[in-house]
Amino acid sequence: MPHDPQAPDAVLARIDAMLPAALDRLMDLLRIPSISTDPAFKADCDRAADWLVADLQSLGFDAAKRPTPGHPMVVAHGDGPADASGPHLLFYGHYDVQPVDPLSLWDRDPFDPALENTPKGQVIRARGASDDKGQLMTFLEALRAWKAETGQLPCKLTIFLEGEEESGSPSLIPFLQDNAAELQADIALICDTGLFQDTAPAIVTMLRGLLGEEITLHAANKDLHSGMFGGLAANPIRALTRILANLHDDQGRVTLPGFYDGVSELPDAIRAQWQNLAFDHAAFLGDVGLSVPAGELDRTPLEMLWSRPTAEVNGIWGGYTGDGFKTVLPAEAHAKVSFRLVGTQDPHAIRAAFRTWVQAQLPADCSATFTEHGASPAGLMQITHPAFEAARAALGDEWGRAAAYVGCGGSIPIAGYFKTYLGMDAMLLGFARDDDQIHSPNEKYDVECFHKGIRSWARLLARLA
Repeated sequence: MPHDPQAPDAVLARIDAMLPAALDRLMDLLRIPSISTDPAFKADCDRAADWLVADLQSLGFDAAKRPTPGHPMVVAHGDGPADASGPHLLFYGHYDVQPVDPLSLWDRDPFDPALENTPKGQVIRARGASDDKGQLMTFLEALRAWKAETGQLPCKLTIFLEGEEESGSPSLIPFLQDNAAELQADIALICDTGLFQDTAPAIVTMLRGLLGEEITLHAANKDLHSGMFGGLAANPIRALTRILANLHDDQGRVTLPGFYDGVSELPDAIRAQWQNLAFDHAAFLGDVGLSVPAGELDRTPLEMLWSRPTAEVNGIWGGYTGDGFKTVLPAEAHAKVSFRLVGTQDPHAIRAAFRTWVQAQLPADCSATFTEHGASPAGLMQITHPAFEAARAALGDEWGRAAAYVGCGGSIPIAGYFKTYLGMDAMLLGFARDDDQIHSPNEKYDVECFHKGIRSWARLLARLA
């Protein structure tokens, strides 16, 4: 497949020489407050899309801003050499960012990016620096250096950039369905992940899916005085906490009937790789003030994080929660529950099972209503595609240590959507660090990660071209 196992030295040298200009371009993009969830920033999201269209056109792409009911997509197509024999690659990223609240916790204006020297090296400080503007620009900067040095793109490429990833991607599935033929490629590349324990290059092969449910238990038709009614009237908080406590058994397993349908055991080769990672769970938990793994007792910490499903209570409230005290029996109690899913677990079947399970445990005089909050299946990448071993080799060359196939406890639904709606496998690799503070005040991206990320993509493109 590849005819040159190393990226041309001239391209890597060009990347090194162009780093100051690459940082300046990233700063320009970071200055655009493209917050997708807040309608007040709609024009800024449009402006970010326009900026990316212009940048892609400067690289020779046929690029355009494509309208959706929400924020626009950016789609670009570029051809490589006439005799190119490598795969057609689709690269995905997102240009929208999270809100910046609370603003008082930022050390500087979140949309006034700056380089900052820290004990761990130089960083770019701004909202979106790591998630995902810095990451997507690593790929575009690799293409820029390649084009500047060789006069052409390395292979046939499609660029697909979204503007609603941080607000639930409401326009994504309809856009994929309507434009499936145009977006077809041999494999998708997604740069929205990170290094393993901040130093080792990693390729994500497993992503957990996500299901969200909000429950409201109803009892009396109004709040009641606990002295007048306590002991006689049903208390929905008591009923709800009892039900939620039943979600797990003493071994940490989820008790919903059929919950583990579709959950497979790890392949031996992946299990061995994970064991060789020497994950320090004590340090991982110690950093957040904890000490003991709280999941399934018969599973390793990495299995709990990457390859096992979960059920978690994310919020619970009811009655009087203000200052002071009020002796009340509430009419309602509420909870938010999320499930991280793996393998081929069906989120819709689990939603139905959860609601049936809750209803079956309701005491007399209590009823339940439910509100759904999204449902996406897990993603499992087929590492038999030759691009995966090419990526392992390219990352190892750049970072000086072998790249690992890892799981990801979070959810990146786009990987599964590419498979479902385009019939295309995805490969996820990225260059973020755990302390980048994404979604939090003072987000940053290490200049070293930005630089080595660009070089990593160049090495991979050389192996695939």
